[in-house]
Amino acid sequence: MKNKLLLTLFVACLTFIALITIRCNDTKNSNKENQQNPGSPYLNHGDSATYVGINTCKTCHQDIYNTFIETGMGKSFDRATKLKSAALFGNKYAVYDKYANFHYYPFFSGDTMKILEFRMNGRDTIYKRLETVSYIVGSGQHTNSHLMLKNGFLTQMPATFYTQKQQWDLPPGFEDGHNTRFGRKIGLECMSCHNSYPDFEIGSENKFASLPNGIGCERCHGPGSIHVRQKSNGDLIDTSKYIDYSIVNPGKLSPDLQFDICQRCHLQGNAVLKNGHSFYDFKPGQKLSDYMTVFLPKYKNADSEFIMASHADRLKQSKCFIESKKNKSSNTLRPYKNTMTCVTCHNPHQSVKYQKDDYFNQKCNSCHNSGKQQLCSADKNLLSKSNHNCVSCHMPRSGSIDIPHVTVHDHYIRKPLPNKEKIVQQAKEFLGLYAINESSPDAATRMMAYVNQYEKFEKKDIYLDSAQTYLKILSNQASVKHVHLLVHYHFLRENYREIIELIGSFDQQKLLNQVFVKQSYDNADAWICYRIGEAHQNLGDYANARKFYQQAYRLAPAYPDFLNKLASACLSLNDEVKAKQLFDKLVNQFPDFAAGYSNLGYYYLTKQNIDLAIKNFDKALQLDPDYELALMNKAGVLMFQNKNKEAEKLLQQVLAKNPNQQKAKQALQQLR
Repeated sequence: MKNKLLLTLFVACLTFIALITIRCNDTKNSNKENQQNPGSPYLNHGDSATYVGINTCKTCHQDIYNTFIETGMGKSFDRATKLKSAALFGNKYAVYDKYANFHYYPFFSGDTMKILEFRMNGRDTIYKRLETVSYIVGSGQHTNSHLMLKNGFLTQMPATFYTQKQQWDLPPGFEDGHNTRFGRKIGLECMSCHNSYPDFEIGSENKFASLPNGIGCERCHGPGSIHVRQKSNGDLIDTSKYIDYSIVNPGKLSPDLQFDICQRCHLQGNAVLKNGHSFYDFKPGQKLSDYMTVFLPKYKNADSEFIMASHADRLKQSKCFIESKKNKSSNTLRPYKNTMTCVTCHNPHQSVKYQKDDYFNQKCNSCHNSGKQQLCSADKNLLSKSNHNCVSCHMPRSGSIDIPHVTVHDHYIRKPLPNKEKIVQQAKEFLGLYAINESSPDAATRMMAYVNQYEKFEKKDIYLDSAQTYLKILSNQASVKHVHLLVHYHFLRENYREIIELIGSFDQQKLLNQVFVKQSYDNADAWICYRIGEAHQNLGDYANARKFYQQAYRLAPAYPDFLNKLASACLSLNDEVKAKQLFDKLVNQFPDFAAGYSNLGYYYLTKQNIDLAIKNFDKALQLDPDYELALMNKAGVLMFQNKNKEAEKLLQQVLAKNPNQQKAKQALQQLR
């Protein structure tokens, strides 16, 4: 009986081994599972593949999980807890914005993190607003920035802790008079790099149904559902001999495709999505330029300047990389081996915090040493003093031009620059935007890059002037295909009549009923309707403005600006019942939207309901004490009530922020 049982087990084992061998060599099964994406051998490129989450991955890959969770990616995003925070707290750590005259005080109340915004007049606190921190973004190696989630809407808060200098300050982009306080919207583009993919609500700019806690395995390996199912069914593959096509192993990709995985986030810049694609669509193992083109501004005499997340771009300028590209690998399982890529020096599963200088020096020496000969030509005493640290000279620490109080290693590997200060001080000359991950973008992509650069990064006329180069090319192709881009350009130029003339070549009702009808992650059709509505309104055509605002709001109901414009257009057309209904909806759905309360107050003013008008103006000013329309309207009410001193104070506040406000000047003159 015992021998029979052993024989049965032996036969079962042989059967299992045979089954594995058959599955290792069976590519037909792969083709069947990947019918939805026949151009790729990887099963998880198909639409049927779904994301399973890092906790599922760790059930089989616990050792990798244990080290990865300590990396910058693993710690990229989490709830705002004392354990997650790397910050220092106390009275001395308040932040002051001298341009906006706001103070910010971060603190923990029990286990809840909060940020208090307040304004002082002498020793008196004349304004304050308290908000709860929901999430901390950043591993703590360089920064902790803070986000708040209200009603599903995610925004950045006006205080960041810079860990290298152990100090609090305004977040990047909030400095020098650009403080958006609690209102900077964190959308899909931001979240798709700083975290695993979130559950984003279509028809919004920054509303999420749920948010993961940190970057997980599948951001570099692709969705794991098919891989998990196959392994759970015993479909094992000898990866020393074959590629497991149920999931992407970046180590078995070509150098270019491997680079594209890293470049998806470490090539941060001006990303222009290809038509019809979103920030969800790229998957590891695919060509990034099929989904987006990333641009950066190029300046003459600015080789030493770089942005924080430009590692891939800087590395590609290095001679190390350029020379290695000439090498060809015969290793089909490791095709990148003879080419320099990110993983040549970085193990993405292990934190750089635990890797000493010698680890990276060995990477340099693996190519730059010939036997016992030391190839570095630097002075021997200097080498000895630096402990032969290659990185300190050839990848020096430097500040990035977009993130204050932070130093990072420049990944442009080269010999130390002579007369560095002299080079930096030379006048910079703008050479244009250049595409980092695509050699020849088309005219529409290039024009969109310049439009984006102006709208999202720097409002410099040179960008719109450059965009105009492509305007004639696309205008001559008079079709709906480019109308979004052309309207966008004219809108930024405030060429409202050109917008109306452009769409005049189409049937406007057909545009609303058949063309601008699609909901999408970028809300392209909603935005063009909004811009056309603005053009009509600025030319005094409120009836047509209302039609396009209505369509914008229908396509993107989670945009407060669209609803606000629609309600205002109704009020301009004397449709007071509809306007009141929409303004009530606006303040209920978006309770932190100051413009909503201000406009609702104006509605009550037109109905001569002074008490409710003042009440709503005050609500707007509680959210934004410098909101100009609310200040002006409230000052007008106070003048009507002969409360001249109070009115004068508000008008002076307007002029302190906007010295050219003519109506405020006239009202102040009238008072005096």
